[in-house]
Amino acid sequence: MDQAVLKAAQAALAGEHAAVYGYGVAGGHLDGARAGQAKEAYEAHRARRDALERTVRDLDGRPVAAAAGYRLPFPVTDPDSAVRLAAELESRLAGVYADLVGAATGALRGEAAAALREAAVRSVRWQGDGVAFPGLAERAAPAAPSSPAARP
Repeated sequence: MDQAVLKAAQAALAGEHAAVYGYGVAGGHLDGARAGQAKEAYEAHRARRDALERTVRDLDGRPVAAAAGYRLPFPVTDPDSAVRLAAELESRLAGVYADLVGAATGALRGEAAAALREAAVRSVRWQGDGVAFPGLAERAAPAAPSSPAARP
């Protein structure tokens, strides 16, 4: 068994556990179309989580368990912060799936690439813009702002 693949699969599984939790929080602050998007994402992440648990077992690993709760990156108190949380969840997932793409081969690599693509698309839907290389941008050194209005 390749330990790098197992480690990356476990990290992706942990990310999916956190996303399921986070979408539960975010969904409670959303309504209308945004609530529908959160529910769809929640269900998609539950399905990915379940698939990753099987993958980890297939790699002769013991799937990492979900935590009882997760520390959110910022308080989620209204629809705007819920949307920001959803975008953050997807950005973080893109990072762990990028790692899994790099570690895996064959069908697992294809599944990881599909999950990376889905996370990148959801992130753009939530925040309205994206990055050229989702999953890798978080690891790049911060660039100098081009204007005072540039976002961090």
